[in-house]
Amino acid sequence: MKILTLNDMKKKATLDIQKLELAASKLRALAHPMRIAIIELLTDNKKLTVTEIYERLNIEQASASHHLNILKNKGLLESKRDGKMIHYSLKLHVLSNVIDCINQCVAYG
Repeated sequence: MKILTLNDMKKKATLDIQKLELAASKLRALAHPMRIAIIELLTDNKKLTVTEIYERLNIEQASASHHLNILKNKGLLESKRDGKMIHYSLKLHVLSNVIDCINQCVAYG
């Protein structure tokens, strides 16, 4: 077992403000029920088109596009054009862990 020195504790206590700001920005992008639902859909399905997303969530196409744009601009989603269709997928697959955590928090209270 390693004993932490004062220098070790100081290194751990140092905050990377830029990293925290980036994390907060991504979390703000997630902080909407419809965007959480989109991430959850994309966790279960590798890639979906805008049409598939708005039909499955029973929302307007413009609303789906708006939320997808926010998630993409914050670096959470990526898109690939295939002819006239644009397929969206998770850029960060660890987002499925965030969704799991959210679901656990809701389940317990």
